[in-house]
Amino acid sequence: MNPWIEAARPRTLPLALSCILMGCFLAYADGAFSGMVAFLAVLTTIFLQVLSNFANDYGDAVSGKDSDLREGPRRAVHSGQITASAMRRAIILFSGLSLISGISLLYISLQNASSEVFWVFLGVGLACIAAAITYTAGKRPYGYVGLGDLSVLIFFGWVGVLGTYYLHTLIWNWDLLLPATSCGLFAVAVLNINNIRDIESDKATGKNSIPVRLGRDRAVVYHWLILLTGMGCILLYTLTHFSHYTQLFFLLSFPLFIRNGLAISRLRKAAELDPYLKQMALSTLLFVVLFGIGLVV
Repeated sequence: MNPWIEAARPRTLPLALSCILMGCFLAYADGAFSGMVAFLAVLTTIFLQVLSNFANDYGDAVSGKDSDLREGPRRAVHSGQITASAMRRAIILFSGLSLISGISLLYISLQNASSEVFWVFLGVGLACIAAAITYTAGKRPYGYVGLGDLSVLIFFGWVGVLGTYYLHTLIWNWDLLLPATSCGLFAVAVLNINNIRDIESDKATGKNSIPVRLGRDRAVVYHWLILLTGMGCILLYTLTHFSHYTQLFFLLSFPLFIRNGLAISRLRKAAELDPYLKQMALSTLLFVVLFGIGLVV
């Protein structure tokens, strides 16, 4: 089981769950929280994240993007610990689990909504599955042309937060685009660290991530832009919806983002950068929890 657990990359789960928790906290603050909706949203997100990680492992291996030049953690298919055919079956399995869990989520949450809303959300769910698979797998993986950052912003930010909030409340609240953007940008920062770490191997294998296109120095500037914009969005939202000082609890997480930016600016070796992937993911989760506590209190 160890190779499968490693291929599932459990350390990515806190980041994936951050946007769901943000949507749940916002719905709870508006008096429309459902425990069953929250449970199914979390379950669906876990299935989608594991699906994405399996597809990423498979896609990089069969396309030749994984090579001995890669400096990150060893991949299961490339190293031979899991066969390509076994990983394909796992991708199909988790696609099915994501679909079943997602439809259950929609059935529970949209009973009082119109059929049009159901079909829209089903389309979004299918897009999530497709995006998880085609990031590095398929004939034209969008991750290889630098579109991964945009996909992460959309699905880990806007879809995750606004969609979760709607499934609780059946209300579109476009003001929540600001906290959703913060979540999405902090998730993009995790991907950017990953791509900065792998910049040399990606360049050698033709994987044109944003850092490969920009070069390392400008990728660091880009990283700071992501962090500062994410912090600015949540500050703007809080200032325009301010009612109590507890809403500022999330500021306690900001030093962790600054620390992350300073580390990415200073460190060069992959082994030194790798721990800051986990640090950024956990910092994002802490940010969401502190923001949610501030709202609830």
